[in-house]
Amino acid sequence: MPAAPRRTRRRTHALLASAAGLATAAALTAALPADAHESHHRPGRYQDVQLLSFNDLHGNLEPPSGSSGRVTELQQDGTTKTIDAGGVEYLATHLRQARAGHPYSVTAAGGDLVGASPLLSGLFHDEPTVEALNQLDLDVTSVGNHEFDEGARELARLQNGGCHPTDGCAGGQEFEGADFPYLAANVRDEKTGKPILKPYWVWQKEDVRIGFIGVTLEGTPGIVSADGVKGLTFKDETETINKYAKVLQRQGVQSIVALIHEGGYPASGSYNYDCDSPGAGDGISGPIVDIAKSVTPAVDALVTGHTHQAYVCTVPDPSGRPRTVTSASSFGRLYTDTTLTYDRRTGDIARTAVRSANHVVTRDVPKAADMTGLISRWNALAAPIGNRPIGYISGDIGNTGTESPMGDLIADAQLAHGRELDPRTSLALMNPGGVRAGLTYAAKGAEGDGVVTYAEGFTVQPFANTVNLQDFTGAQLIQVLKEQVSGANTEAPKILQPSAGLTYTLDLTKSGADRVVTGSIRLNGAPIDPAATYRVATNSFLAGGGDGFPTLGQGTNDLVGSDDLTALEKYLTANSSAADPIAPPKADRITVVG
Repeated sequence: MPAAPRRTRRRTHALLASAAGLATAAALTAALPADAHESHHRPGRYQDVQLLSFNDLHGNLEPPSGSSGRVTELQQDGTTKTIDAGGVEYLATHLRQARAGHPYSVTAAGGDLVGASPLLSGLFHDEPTVEALNQLDLDVTSVGNHEFDEGARELARLQNGGCHPTDGCAGGQEFEGADFPYLAANVRDEKTGKPILKPYWVWQKEDVRIGFIGVTLEGTPGIVSADGVKGLTFKDETETINKYAKVLQRQGVQSIVALIHEGGYPASGSYNYDCDSPGAGDGISGPIVDIAKSVTPAVDALVTGHTHQAYVCTVPDPSGRPRTVTSASSFGRLYTDTTLTYDRRTGDIARTAVRSANHVVTRDVPKAADMTGLISRWNALAAPIGNRPIGYISGDIGNTGTESPMGDLIADAQLAHGRELDPRTSLALMNPGGVRAGLTYAAKGAEGDGVVTYAEGFTVQPFANTVNLQDFTGAQLIQVLKEQVSGANTEAPKILQPSAGLTYTLDLTKSGADRVVTGSIRLNGAPIDPAATYRVATNSFLAGGGDGFPTLGQGTNDLVGSDDLTALEKYLTANSSAADPIAPPKADRITVVG
């Protein structure tokens, strides 16, 4: 593979060609002196700075398929429509068009740009994505939890470059690393107590300076494999941001943006929903609200992520002043365009003049030729592995809903693999966050409709977790199901995807653990016996108690099988053919009430 052209680190954005995308409502408006928005014509007190941002790309260089590649847009008459969105060839074009006419422009991201990636990027440890982000002219990003999927040493390699210690140099070329800084202010080395990467970074053009502080969610160790966070501690997001805001201010930097890989849940699934319509902050819930209310007023805007939601909201800071909080969905489907009006007299942002909107990365613009070339180069390396058929389906197998057809299919595959290892295996449970995509019936390439390729399977399950068997008592199994809606999962339930034969009722009219109706839990029609022993298959992440399931970390008689993708591949191959494709599961194992 020919070496990618190496860019000189760009400190300011070049002026690029025209136009913007689909706009949403502005977050904040106010009047400023007449020269406030004319400063690109003549220097004045106020200077508009364009902040472009996105988050949770997850290595989606090619346009995501199915629902992962669509956004919902609210229409003026109150109806909604869906728009195909995403793909780095289009994202590059949209960002370059958006920068036109904005000599003061900075591009930032909110983490999870890599990890849980499709095969095109994941097969090469996300080197293709970092290369693409370099060409996108990304200036700075926070780390997210998925930046730790392969551990701190691999994250350092993504930042600094070098060939992979096991797989070597992809395509025979040494990887040169990110041209942009990863910020990890709240991630410390256990031994030294120091941040493992830069905690903050200052963007400067002429006399305009804006500081960026980057953090990931404090709960990262609970949602990443233990090996990925070994030797690391994760500090409180708010305390960390407030600490480094003071550091920046002591350096004379008064304009500050926090990049936070933690997010919220807007009241609407439409990207252009007016988050502030019921009243400031009422349109969003979740962890980011408390963080936003607590982060020092010295911070002028919050760019967030993690929840894969789209919002541009106003949440008051501790002094009661309005402050913009944004998130641009996921997979490169949206980007946020925020105008920060810099006051040269104070060196701070005129907060009343902040304007922000999410824009769709539509696919009706020309593809960026450099991104097309990048995708082609890496696809040439990935194709021999990715194009291999592993199964056949009769229709789309989606990954949305409380219980999804794709989640059920994976659980069935892990149950089958478990029974190969130990015929006593009773059931399998799959975490919903590990189901990264569904399978689409329509062909993505030349493989033909209904054919499932290895690349498509990799996109569904990119984590390389193993299938683990453990023994649990019936009482422990009931407790596991109750942990879906209690403890760490009380506010945002994580409903495990069940294998065939496990059924129960989820009553959403109740609260906490009571939402799982104990008397309804059945295995192959029989009630769970609290004193009996059940052999349970899960992936290694869950077997370690991940995702807020401490009881799953208490199993006994552990047996480690193949990786989860191999289990899915074997199941599809054994249970489907071109003449007899597998049908999408009905997703009727959990009865939801309320």
